[in-house]
Amino acid sequence: MKIDDSTTPAVPDAQVPGAHLPTPPSERGAWLLALALGGLGLAVLVAVLTGVVGRTSTEAPHMAPPAVLVAAVTPTPSAAQSASVLAGVAVGQGSVAGSNTGSSHAARGGGSARRSHRTAIVAQPSSAQQQLAARRLVDQTETAIPTRWMEGFYPIYATAQSTFGVNWLLIASIHKQESAFSTAPTTYHGLNFAGCCGGPMQFNVTNGNGRGTPSTWDLVSDSYKYGKRPAVYDHMTATHPSIYDDFDAIMAAAHLLSADGAEYALNGAAWDAAYDYYGHDATGVSYADEVLARAMGWSQHSFCINCGVEAAMVEAVQAAYGAPVLAALEAEAKPQAVTATRSAKRRRRGG
Repeated sequence: MKIDDSTTPAVPDAQVPGAHLPTPPSERGAWLLALALGGLGLAVLVAVLTGVVGRTSTEAPHMAPPAVLVAAVTPTPSAAQSASVLAGVAVGQGSVAGSNTGSSHAARGGGSARRSHRTAIVAQPSSAQQQLAARRLVDQTETAIPTRWMEGFYPIYATAQSTFGVNWLLIASIHKQESAFSTAPTTYHGLNFAGCCGGPMQFNVTNGNGRGTPSTWDLVSDSYKYGKRPAVYDHMTATHPSIYDDFDAIMAAAHLLSADGAEYALNGAAWDAAYDYYGHDATGVSYADEVLARAMGWSQHSFCINCGVEAAMVEAVQAAYGAPVLAALEAEAKPQAVTATRSAKRRRRGG
């Protein structure tokens, strides 16, 4: 039977099999867009991870340490080495003999006369202060230091080196020894446990007598005036000079090391300067041995923030420079001990 088409209900084309439907849009463009966005996201992620993106406008770019001037030669014991270092500490002229009372931090004049006529430029910290200070020498050098933290010191080291002619590795080694590169808890406030010294380079501010004898800090506090201060660095104080300002303190330390005979060479003169920086006693010998050994190691293997000091280098420095001075200290201490014993006996006898 024929069905009258005119009476058949209309059916939407979408429900009719084989009906003509509109052509769907191509998915190629969407895929290309997705791939482009994915590539952009990956690029941004890489940039963030590498630090290209995410750095604030005030954040300094990554900096490299100053160039190492020359690789120091590992010292070997010799009569010439011993004579050089003993002349530097003025054995027989009071510097070593006075070691029981602490450091002389001596200034030197010029030429060959510099070592034979050392005029004290600072008062001496007490023996008790130096004994207390000795306890921190190991702890201060066992702190892990972030690379980013160190970058702020590099331009300061470079300025101190060029201004005062002292190898920046020696300055940095003392910085490490004194305050673990300014990470010691009380670096930027107060004084140390001995109540005498403070700041990144642990300058003594109490060993002046207020009657014409200045403290160590007083003598070199204006050293910052001789070099250009970086525009931005951490722990810049509001007023200058300050023992807590990184630039002021490191420049002052370089000045003091220069006054004590240190130059670019990492040798006996550098050992003498480190010995003077700490003080003239047995602990001062160990201090100078370690400070110079660390600086020499850096010069030979490149600057390494968290590397330990090579035991072999410490032994070499000790044999060449420390041992002769330690022997002189012991030799001069014996007569003093005998004299003290005789005096005590006389007092007991009432004579």
